[in-house]
Amino acid sequence: MKKDYVRPLDLKHGRVDMNHGAGGRASAQLVEELFARAFDNEWLRQGDDGALLPAPPAGHRLVMATDAHVISPLFFPGGDIGALAVHGTVNDVAMLGATPLYLSASFVLEEGFPLADLKRIVESMAAAARAAGVPIVTGDTKVVEQGKGDGVFISTTGLGSLPPGRAIGGARARPGDAVLISGTIGDHGVAVLSKRESLEFETTIESDSAALHTLVARLLAAVPEGSVRTLRDPTRGGLATTLNEIARQSGVGMLLDEAAIPIRPQVAAACELLGLDPLYIANEGKCLVICDPSVADGALDALRAHPLGRDAARIGSVSADPHRFVQMATAFGGRRVVDWLSGEPLPRIC
Repeated sequence: MKKDYVRPLDLKHGRVDMNHGAGGRASAQLVEELFARAFDNEWLRQGDDGALLPAPPAGHRLVMATDAHVISPLFFPGGDIGALAVHGTVNDVAMLGATPLYLSASFVLEEGFPLADLKRIVESMAAAARAAGVPIVTGDTKVVEQGKGDGVFISTTGLGSLPPGRAIGGARARPGDAVLISGTIGDHGVAVLSKRESLEFETTIESDSAALHTLVARLLAAVPEGSVRTLRDPTRGGLATTLNEIARQSGVGMLLDEAAIPIRPQVAAACELLGLDPLYIANEGKCLVICDPSVADGALDALRAHPLGRDAARIGSVSADPHRFVQMATAFGGRRVVDWLSGEPLPRIC
């Protein structure tokens, strides 16, 4: 019997059309020639609607996290929506002290989106997953009409394994604990904004987008179990909003030292120019650590020994405060309240 000829996808000049989301031959071709080829691994090769995965070691608990990515623009200095979709969910799993194991990915594509751009995104996503050692084992693709999708939206879900007895979370901070940050703040948000608004700076500002699970693993291996109370990646809303969330969860206050918070000079200058507070700017490759003060120095040493934690700093402490205020000792010697983010100064930032 003569086999039907199917023309290969034109990944250089072609565009997404509604047939790519209809579940027929065009859909299968898009999956086989682009997604399956880029993400290839033994679980994805099963070819079913889900992945059959091995169980975690005995006594380990499962951690699951999910995230949707709607960033604009799709490509920005230091990253793109594909790598960001991997890093964001890997980090959400790692912030509970778990080892990320697997990812799923769901794509909503807009009719007319260039296949060349989609290929670039998928290949970046595949490279990020390989570098992290966390395979994409299942996924889905849908197509919406032109004008209703803004190119591409990506949702990822991560599955991880948590060792017995480990308890890390936003409700565990205690008065007296030390507050650490793994590096400079505001890099991602300013990088995206510079591309979005076509701003020119003397020095290129790049996103800090990165997978943080190896940094977290080094930190947890360096200090006694239980001494790290809370881990969080300060993404949307930045450092200020993340600390307010933890203060609310734990029923405590926070006192920050403005002079100790690491900010790149070019990021600080850009924020001043644009009237933005870097405390509220999103990060995609930084880890906030709240730990027992007795291990703070050892925790800092562990963070600084990792390439992603070279600029780690101790930036404050947890206080007893029934009002759950986050306050900051300013460079001028006074104090100010660092409140929750009001409004959305940088929409579509992740």
